[in-house]
Parts: sequence; structure tokens; C-alpha cells
Amino acid sequence: MSNTYTTVQWNRQKRRYDKIMVGGMALYLLVFSLLQLRFYPNVTPETLIIRATGTLAFLMLHIILCIGPLTRLNHRFMPLLYNRRHLGVATFLVGATHGLFNLVQFHSLGYIDPLVSLFISNTHYLSWQDFPFQVLGFFALLILFLMAATSHDFWLKNLSPATWKKLHMLVYLAYALLVLHVMLGAVQLEQSLSWIGLTGAGLILIVGLHLSAATLEKKRLLAQAQADAILEGFFEICQVEEIAENRAKMVFLNGENIAVFKYKDSISAVNNICRHQHGPIGEGKIIDGCITCPWHGYQYYPQNGQSPPPFTEKLETYDVKVVNGKVWVNPAPYPAGTERPAAIF
Repeated sequence: MSNTYTTVQWNRQKRRYDKIMVGGMALYLLVFSLLQLRFYPNVTPETLIIRATGTLAFLMLHIILCIGPLTRLNHRFMPLLYNRRHLGVATFLVGATHGLFNLVQFHSLGYIDPLVSLFISNTHYLSWQDFPFQVLGFFALLILFLMAATSHDFWLKNLSPATWKKLHMLVYLAYALLVLHVMLGAVQLEQSLSWIGLTGAGLILIVGLHLSAATLEKKRLLAQAQADAILEGFFEICQVEEIAENRAKMVFLNGENIAVFKYKDSISAVNNICRHQHGPIGEGKIIDGCITCPWHGYQYYPQNGQSPPPFTEKLETYDVKVVNGKVWVNPAPYPAGTERPAAIF
């Protein structure tokens, strides 16, 4: 991370990530080229480069768009998210190579400027079937360029996080443009069901992952909202495992001296002051199902603070909840001897 425009500071993780990324790109280009030469032995070097870089850039963009939802579905993908900007810059460079060779191959042999030719060589802008698909690729590449050029934290700081985020959300527009670019270009020209199937599978994968991640996030937020509502007035005091079995954790909350006991997969809370001689109930333990004061052995049931008959001493009780392994206590006391449900964990 850096707020000044400096060169990339590679660390061990980034070097490892980039080596794997570059190695994967090289392997793809090699395998793709060998297959092209096997099935299309007369393919020209320029066409081979155009096909190899175009398919690779499209594949890399799919990977980029899958990383976000994958990290929300499984945190083991987080290392990919931390280094996603490198993948984005590499995707632009591969896409730019594809675009440059296209421009040279199809628009540089005439007397018109290649960029001008790109926009006017096919003017069927109102036709769906004959739409100039190369223009779609140009604007998608322009978006990828803007994202790559502003990937440094320098731009994140100076553009403001909100503006930077909006700019980089344009990746979805770039993806939509490229899907149309492929469907109106390679798919329509090749008339290949495999191209249609691969493009459709990629679209379904990305949409499916984003919907799954959104559904999971919605459930998480709903559960959090419900927990917040449930725990209003409660205070987190510890993890369940921090309390020994048949023992207590003593806390002071809002002026209340409280002993929180764990027993038989349950948690209950009572006032920490014994009614006999004000001994510390929380320093005792549960014996035969009763909280036993360490001073003189006075006993109380943990769920209601009542002494077993014929004794009549009573302690105030408190509401307790266990949420995600954490113990929460509401310090508002109930009248001495009031039965309160134990929190089950």
C-alpha cells in the first residue's frame, strides 16, 4: 500500500503470485498455439497472435470477475483478492496486444488512419447482425486501460475511494461489451457451437457466483441484524470456553455484581453476593446441580437463584444468551428467585 506514486514494492507473496500468473499465461499461450497449429496448419502468425491473446484476455477477465464472489463464499481465496490488481493490469496488456494486432491486420493497409477506419469501415450501427463488433472491443479495452492506469493506491487516495470504486465497477460494463464482441465476432464468423457454449458457460459461472455471494451476504446481514436486535441491552463478556465447567466468570455491569456459571451445556447468571454473609458466589462451583458458596456452603439453583428447600435464600437472576460461541449478559436484574431460561450452547 502506498499513497505516493512509487514503483511496485514486491514482497515474497507478490513475487510468488506473479510467477504463477505469468507461468499460467505462458502455458496457456503455448497450449493454445500448438492446438491452433494442429487443427489450422495454415494459420498466419498474426492471426495466431490475435486468437491466442484475445481468448487469453477474455479468460483472465472471467477469473478477475470470479475472485470477488469466491472470497465471500470462501475466505481461502483472499490471497487472490489481495493481488487482483496485478491480474487486471496483465489482462489489459494482453488485451492491448490483441487489439493492436487487430488494428494492424485489418485497418492499417488503407489510406485512412487505422483508428478512424475502426469506426467507419463498418457503419451498420443500427443492425444487430452486422454491428461493428470491433468497436465494442475497443471501448472494453479503453475501460480496462483506465482501470489498469488507476490501479495504484496513489489514484485510490487522490480520486477518493468512492470515485475509484465507481471507476473500477466499470469492469462489468467491459465484460458485457466483450461478451457482445465475442458473440457478434468470433461466434458469428465461426458458427461454432463450442464458442457459444464456452461463452455461455462463462457468463453463467460469473452470474451464478455473484448471485450465490449476494445471497450469502444477505443471509449474513439478516442474521447480524437479528442478533443486534436480540442482543439489545446485552454485553459481551467472554467466549464460552473461557468459563470452566461448573465454574463461573464474575463481571461488573452497570453496577451489578454478576456470576455467570457454565454447567451441562448451559449458561446462567445470578447475583454474585451470597445472602448468608455476602460471600463471592462466583468463586464457588456447582455441586449436585446447585451453586455452592465457597465460604459456608450455602446453595442456590443456577436457573432461578433459589436455595433448595427447606432453605429460603434467593439471588437476583439475569438474562444470558450465547451467540456464535460468545456469552452475552443483560445486567438488568430480575427479582430474587425469578426463573430465567438458561442459554444453551
